[in-house]
Amino acid sequence: MLTRVEKAQQKWGGSHTVIDKWLNERQELIVLYCKIAGFTPYDKKDQALPEPKLIESFCQLLMDYLSAGHFEVYDDIAKACEKKGLQSQELANSIYPRISSTTDVALDFNDKYAEVDKEDLLVGFDNDLSVIGEALEVRFELEDELIDNLFSNHKN
Repeated sequence: MLTRVEKAQQKWGGSHTVIDKWLNERQELIVLYCKIAGFTPYDKKDQALPEPKLIESFCQLLMDYLSAGHFEVYDDIAKACEKKGLQSQELANSIYPRISSTTDVALDFNDKYAEVDKEDLLVGFDNDLSVIGEALEVRFELEDELIDNLFSNHKN
């Protein structure tokens, strides 16, 4: 996931301020995901659950990222794709519903884990973390396709 965002930043970085900010937020989200999942170099030493504060921070950043996408970035991209022509607009329109399905997964994760305490057992957390990780991977791929569509040269 982190490699994908780095490639996206290299490919489209500096071309649009909103997209730059959004890709930076995506990178922060991935780093937090890796921390709560215990991926290297953030290995969980005793296989314990992550601190509730870290889970809360992840959920908050996840909601910020989703909101920025839906209320800022996608609108800008949709308007730009309309101007680029029918092929560009159709591609964007086919991608949005697929992105929305990942939003549902993210909202479910947030509803379940945004307000946990130390005493919570978090049964199923590892499975839910895996599910949100897969959904984010799909989402990032679709978003990159959307951004690529914006910067490619489609005509009617």
